[in-house]
Amino acid sequence: MKSIALLRERATRVMPTGSHCPASGLWSPDTDPDAVQVFAEGHVLPAHEGVPTVWRRRTAADVSA
Repeated sequence: MKSIALLRERATRVMPTGSHCPASGLWSPDTDPDAVQVFAEGHVLPAHEGVPTVWRRRTAADVSA
C-alpha cells in the first residue's frame, strides 16, 4: 500500500508553498505562470517573490508552447 500512496503523491501536480515537492521537474507559481523553476523531489517549495503561492507542475511542452 505504501508504494501506491507514493505513486499517487508523485502524480500530484499542484502543491502549496511550504510543501515538499512530490516529483522532480519544472514548476510554476500560480501568481506568475511564465516563471518556471526546477525543483528536485523532496525540496520544500518556496514562496514566490516573498508571497506564498500554489505551485503547478509543468511539462516541457507546456513551457515551450
